[in-house]
Amino acid sequence: MFKGFFAIIFLIPALSTLASPEKDFDKFVRYFEDRFPNTPYEDYKNGVYSIDASAREQWEAMEEFPPYELNVDRGEELFNQAFKNGNTYGSCFDNEGIGIRQNYPYFDTDRNKVVTLEGALNDCRVKNGEKPLSYFKGKELAHVSAYMAYTSRGNKFNVQIPNTSEAIDAYENGKKLYFTKKGQLNFSCADCHVYQTGTKLRADIPSPAIGHPTHFPVYRSGMGRLVTLHERFAGCLNRIRAKSFKGGSDELNNLEFFTTFMSNGLEVNGPGSRK
Repeated sequence: MFKGFFAIIFLIPALSTLASPEKDFDKFVRYFEDRFPNTPYEDYKNGVYSIDASAREQWEAMEEFPPYELNVDRGEELFNQAFKNGNTYGSCFDNEGIGIRQNYPYFDTDRNKVVTLEGALNDCRVKNGEKPLSYFKGKELAHVSAYMAYTSRGNKFNVQIPNTSEAIDAYENGKKLYFTKKGQLNFSCADCHVYQTGTKLRADIPSPAIGHPTHFPVYRSGMGRLVTLHERFAGCLNRIRAKSFKGGSDELNNLEFFTTFMSNGLEVNGPGSRK
């Protein structure tokens, strides 16, 4: 039923105007409540470990000595390191950048675009005469973002979508990218993280769609470094042999906007650790 609902609005675009982000959210939550009745909504912040008890035990043991501790420490150093003009990252944010991760992404009605935390960090750099940083390869941007997430743990996401055509379009474009099959393997994000979550795909169990943004950046043991949400999006697209997008692109910004809205009410618990 849930799968059919989204298939219909994408096959017949005119029907998408009948939906709303709030109705989408309600359908999303009800779907996962029905699929995993023993998982409280607030536990979806833990990704796949909210539905896989055996994997959760291993993860909880790893979190006793989290592999991202040094990344958070390095992020704090970089966050407080002065730019050439003497300012720091904190000069660009409310509350000097502490405890604000849950405020991103948001739709900027002046620029008519989605602003993510990493995008705001790069905007801050440019404003202060510095070059923007890459979203990929787990370098400075990921470290600073991880530190800011760490200072925000326990705060809840409450993404708002302004009642403007541009904001609704951004949300709808993110949703469309999530549910549209693409690439040589003809997969969508939803194929793994909505319809097949909880089942084995090769050696892995795909995590539920709800809660993905809460724990990013993530330290991936298999890669030995931090991964931003946009790098993870791009990696998934590459795995299904689809066209990827650059970090900070409108496409990935909108995708983050959609997935974070679908995680409203969940706590920030980044950075996280995954295998």
